[in-house]
Amino acid sequence: MTSQRTSTEGNQSAKAPKSRGKNAKPGRWLWFWVGMSGIAMVSATAGALLAVSLSGTQLQQAELSPQEEAVFDGDRIAGNGLRFSELTRPVNLLVMGMSVLPPDVRNPPAETQNLRHLPQINSFDGLADVMLLVQFQPEKKKIAILSIPRDTRTQIQGYGTRKINAANVEGGPALTAKTVSNVLGGAGIDRYIRINVLGVGKLIDALGGVTVFIPKDMKYQDDSQHLYINLKAGKQHLNGDQALQLLRFRHDALGDIGRIQRQQMVIRALIDQSLNPATVTQLPKILNVVKDNIDTNLTVEELVALLGFGVRTNRANMQMFMLPGRFSENGEYDASYWIPSKRGIANLMSQHFGLESFSERQITEPGALKVAIQDSTGSDRSQLRPLIKTLEEAGYRNIYIYKAWSEPLEVTNIIAQQGDGDSAESIRNTLGFGEVRVESTGSLDSDISIQIGRDWLEKKDLLENSSNF
Repeated sequence: MTSQRTSTEGNQSAKAPKSRGKNAKPGRWLWFWVGMSGIAMVSATAGALLAVSLSGTQLQQAELSPQEEAVFDGDRIAGNGLRFSELTRPVNLLVMGMSVLPPDVRNPPAETQNLRHLPQINSFDGLADVMLLVQFQPEKKKIAILSIPRDTRTQIQGYGTRKINAANVEGGPALTAKTVSNVLGGAGIDRYIRINVLGVGKLIDALGGVTVFIPKDMKYQDDSQHLYINLKAGKQHLNGDQALQLLRFRHDALGDIGRIQRQQMVIRALIDQSLNPATVTQLPKILNVVKDNIDTNLTVEELVALLGFGVRTNRANMQMFMLPGRFSENGEYDASYWIPSKRGIANLMSQHFGLESFSERQITEPGALKVAIQDSTGSDRSQLRPLIKTLEEAGYRNIYIYKAWSEPLEVTNIIAQQGDGDSAESIRNTLGFGEVRVESTGSLDSDISIQIGRDWLEKKDLLENSSNF
């Protein structure tokens, strides 16, 4: 059984007065579209299952031994009968993005032997280039996504201390699941998905591309892999190949951690743009496009249930985190690592992933929080003084100006960088504006990052008049 279960939270809703006259029509149309969406989802589900049954699609490509299969929780995750597409319990899904070159496998394809470069090949036997733990929480109507840096230093059973991405090379998805579980304090893994980098581009193309804001010009060339990255800063609609360039770029000061932040940006954009009933109707097409590039022990029915749950989940309840830790120092080890923080992981898993903790959760006082301010409006630093003064009067003492946020924002983002959504909400209440986001796209060293938007310009004069300047 999975070692974590989330507690039930009551969902209360106020009773609205009955609509009368003209006001009744919007209500009827609302229920009409809700009903149509439900019909679309049911039809799409049936269509997806029929398409797969007719085509004989096989989603699991790895052959796991009984011992390896036992690593994963085999209990049902969805209901029976007409409820087969509804999740019935929390699910921990391990997602791995595979970037595999010919030297990574024992018997590379013959067509790759005499080339002067190393092409990506469709295999699952190499290093896990991307690693995510995605938890679906039906009782809380929430999805939590944890990014695990591929350079995380950890013990791999039978192979000593290694980077966590090596677990797949040595023992496939089962050993990777064991290793991730150990790093996360015993969190059980229910299912896994491995998707080859070749399939990621196909998947994004099948979803119609993705619109993101590229924070800076990105240019990189690696002739040995025929990897050519050339992206211009600004808001752009990317096709699959261009999105891969953004996802794979890591040649800046933050290296793989900066890449994780960009991955979260793309994930957020894909969720906002693609996770809807229309996507469910395209599931047979999407599976047909990427089926050769995917390996998973999810059944098609379970995949439909997870996707359906995602469609019904409020975007505010989709939260993204990064494994707490730090960069290794120069000369500390024989290689560069991400050093996980056991205490930080325990707090994160207890607060957001339902893992029991033996230590009582501590409420962070404002004075202990590191608050970064990132301006996106092009304002002079002196114009941020009313904002800083307001925070200081509320007890926040550790405030610093971080590099400007490159994307122009209409609404200020208050980022819970370390997953402390309560503290981020307290800051929002103090300021009286902004939107709380639980993700890891802000200043790496901060607890809370405030990415200033144009709504600040509307509030500045009010705060300035209330401050003692």
